[in-house]
Amino acid sequence: MPQPIEKPPVERPPGKTARDENFPVGSWLIEARLRPHVMTYYRFARAADDIADSPDLAPADKLVQLSSFEEELIGDVVQDESVIAAMRASLAATAIAPERCLDLLYAFMQDARKSRRESWDELMDYCRLSANPVGRYLLDLHQESPKAYPASDALCSALQILNHLQDSAEDFEQLNRVYLPMDWLIAEGLTEDILNAKSMPVSMRRVVDRCLDAVDLLLEEAALLPAQLKNRGLAMEAAVILRLALRLSGRLRNRDLLASKVALHKLDFIDCGLRGALGVFFRRLLSGPKGPPVKEAGPYG
Repeated sequence: MPQPIEKPPVERPPGKTARDENFPVGSWLIEARLRPHVMTYYRFARAADDIADSPDLAPADKLVQLSSFEEELIGDVVQDESVIAAMRASLAATAIAPERCLDLLYAFMQDARKSRRESWDELMDYCRLSANPVGRYLLDLHQESPKAYPASDALCSALQILNHLQDSAEDFEQLNRVYLPMDWLIAEGLTEDILNAKSMPVSMRRVVDRCLDAVDLLLEEAALLPAQLKNRGLAMEAAVILRLALRLSGRLRNRDLLASKVALHKLDFIDCGLRGALGVFFRRLLSGPKGPPVKEAGPYG
């Protein structure tokens, strides 16, 4: 059994909370018994991401701190009462593989090592580590079939890219990061300095639309997800997020993301929440249950 150790706490800069995220985190649609595990996973990811995003840490220091997360997560010793200790306890209670956490750490380490994505394929490889594990964690937590992984991966990658598009100017200004495929910018005769502009030229609009075209293909695949899920609450959550993603994609197509922040608002969340959740509810009510009944409790409930 791992033993708690005492050592100076790692300096972890404060960052976002769940309320600041662009999409729901542990909403009321998730069963109450599972929400603490979701929030533990979120706090773990947030603490590690804040290290990767810290403007006050050198890349080497970020790697040291993120490596300590990895060591404590899977090693023999762990700081008592840390986000890592809570994550270890949650993983043990739910029998979820630590890879769902480790992949996130490897993505954040990648952010510390490099600040550009040279191609769309490289960006998708990054999403495979930085976004897709989140969806797979939720599927595993709800004991869903791995057959839902591809649709979940598509949704998570789409969400990640939409977030990158929203934050393009801010990421470049504050973190010197560019998530837009560099070869797509170069093909339009652009450099990363376009992200300092106050408005998008037509060439930049083409790059953004090219990204959104690819996102929309991902969302087409992701649209299969709600029907693949046994757990009604999780299916509702997926349907809500799909609607929010489609709305944000449409807004990014019609707004200049360099002129001002393009974002969803409270009314968008209410509207998409109601439409998504009620859509799943009535479809299941009319079609009847499919597949094995959803378990009301599990080994960790």
